[in-house]
Amino acid sequence: MAQGMHLIWMIFCFHLICISSQQETGFIYNGFGQADLYTDGVAKILPNRLLQLTDGTGQKMGHAFFKKPFEFNSSESLSFSTHFVCALAPKPGFIGGHGIAFVLSASMDLTQADATQFLGLFNISTQGSPSSHLVAVELDTALSAEFDDIDANHVGIDVNSLMSIASTPAAYFSEIEGKNKSIKLLSGEPIQVWVDYGGSVLNVSLAPLKIQKPSQPLLSRSINLSETFPDKKLFIGFSGATGTLISYQYILGWSFSSNRVSLQALDVTKLPGVPSHRAKNKRPTELLIVLLISLAVIVFLALGAAYVYRRRKFAEVKEEWEKEYGPHRFSYKALYNATNGFHKDRLLGKGGFGEVYKGTLPSNGQIAVKRVSHDAEEGMKQFVAEIVSMGNLKHKNMVPLLGYCRRKGELLLVSEYMPNGSLDQYLFHQGKPPFSWRRRLIIIKDIASALNYMHTGAPQVVLHRDIKASNVMLDAEFNGRLGDFGMARFHDHGADPATTVAVGTIGYMAPELATMGACTATDVYGFGAFLLEVTCGRRPVEPGLPADRQYLVLWVCQCWKMASLLGARDPRLQGEISAEEVEMVLKIGLLCTNAVQELRPSMEEVVQYLNESLKLPDISPNSPGIGSFTPLIIGSNSFPASPTTKTLSASFYSSSSATDSTFVTHSIIHGHGR
Repeated sequence: MAQGMHLIWMIFCFHLICISSQQETGFIYNGFGQADLYTDGVAKILPNRLLQLTDGTGQKMGHAFFKKPFEFNSSESLSFSTHFVCALAPKPGFIGGHGIAFVLSASMDLTQADATQFLGLFNISTQGSPSSHLVAVELDTALSAEFDDIDANHVGIDVNSLMSIASTPAAYFSEIEGKNKSIKLLSGEPIQVWVDYGGSVLNVSLAPLKIQKPSQPLLSRSINLSETFPDKKLFIGFSGATGTLISYQYILGWSFSSNRVSLQALDVTKLPGVPSHRAKNKRPTELLIVLLISLAVIVFLALGAAYVYRRRKFAEVKEEWEKEYGPHRFSYKALYNATNGFHKDRLLGKGGFGEVYKGTLPSNGQIAVKRVSHDAEEGMKQFVAEIVSMGNLKHKNMVPLLGYCRRKGELLLVSEYMPNGSLDQYLFHQGKPPFSWRRRLIIIKDIASALNYMHTGAPQVVLHRDIKASNVMLDAEFNGRLGDFGMARFHDHGADPATTVAVGTIGYMAPELATMGACTATDVYGFGAFLLEVTCGRRPVEPGLPADRQYLVLWVCQCWKMASLLGARDPRLQGEISAEEVEMVLKIGLLCTNAVQELRPSMEEVVQYLNESLKLPDISPNSPGIGSFTPLIIGSNSFPASPTTKTLSASFYSSSSATDSTFVTHSIIHGHGR
């Protein structure tokens, strides 16, 4: 009997020791006046007790973590519940912003992450890496196609990647109506969020401020956190970021408990208020009105005195046939003012076709204006019609062409400004850091998608006729945009394009252009040369190299014959490289540059090859037409390669009926800068 009592006492003591070794972690902050948190970036606690993750400036991020790590012994013992109230307020003058994330991380140091769509959690190198040891519940307010986002107002569960393993539009379960009701994250209004974990299941619930926790979660997903955090230790906190899209991001209160039953409820009556970020309408005083009227009279008189001069200065060419293109025509005055009088400080690039300037229009934001000299009127009506038609095409990977203006001896083309310039700057210019393979592949897929749309998805077939890295622009998020449609041509689906003028850039031009004219297959050839250019970090023709390396198509094929296809890649490639993907892209490039036009794939097939939804045909370096390259010869003139890329064109706006056999060679600038 005494031995039995002694055994029971030992078991009881052991149980107490186990309980003491797994002490509860818990806290509650009804406002953050006394909170002792770790913060970095622009995150800070405001005097009104708000935790502010971002401060309304662009390209910033902020993190806030509870300083004490949350430790656990095994997956069976791991459980927690948290309840927080957040508010995301759009900045006046901006259409939206990037969201925030509740974070479970093996480290509080996320300073190497990027802002913008990465939410301050990852960068290009760490995105998708198991070594990140990070789980997040994202409240995302921007649509990032790169991460397969479902919309610009969703909740997602992320594990070591922003490609959510589960996501759904933001909503909450209404007990009264018995269904989910949509909730807008970027409204400036407080939103309650609950995250519960137990039994290897993560549940996420949302609700407006004055509504109780819903009985049904919005998201539920099975996750083994022990696999993500093998050290059995993690930190909990928040991350927020801004890019070109900006919003204010606040946390009003936060409660956490490692025991789901004992989670303390936030007192919403004690939470700090959210600042108002609405633009204020100031009513002018009577004195101010009088002053403004007086100033207006003075300005009117001054303008009247300069009327004749200014009328001559901003005179434009307008003809009767242009009336139907009115909405696409910009006034010269508007473009002059937008570019500060085409000031040299606004110059982005200069070449044989003219100059490109950066400008700002109140109705369109930042723009790029290309000034093209023209003397002849032949083909102008058709050229303007095609420019306007190009402006009506809509695709996320095309540089939007906004319109045009004609004045005296020049034509001005207006497009949307791409802040990160052209792709060739990151391939060939020493001042720019080289892109990683992952970024290059994303851009390649972007351009393939745009070209496929132009060939098959647009109302008419659109031939670009000058596809190359300097005509690929990069937007604020470094997405690829196909630009410079100055040589594009239209024709109906199923019709003969009937273009007789060979235009393009040496090295990207299909051999049949000398005799047969342009078609979708010649665009495919140019895209193939572009694939090799981006993957190898070399231009298609480089006469300064040894004879066996001058022509990129021949050199890549030779590498393949020597069983060293991967050796053709750009030696400056950064980050992780997939040998299979690099070899696939190089083979597609050789397939597209096949000397036999009929053996080239369509752009629709190219998109499927790149997405690996269609298997590549069985080809080898000895297949017919593979690895063949002949400098293009037109008539009696041969245009050999030279260090400067050349463009062959009868005129900038040659009509499809042109028969002039005399060609002019131009050194041409495309895009915003080169």
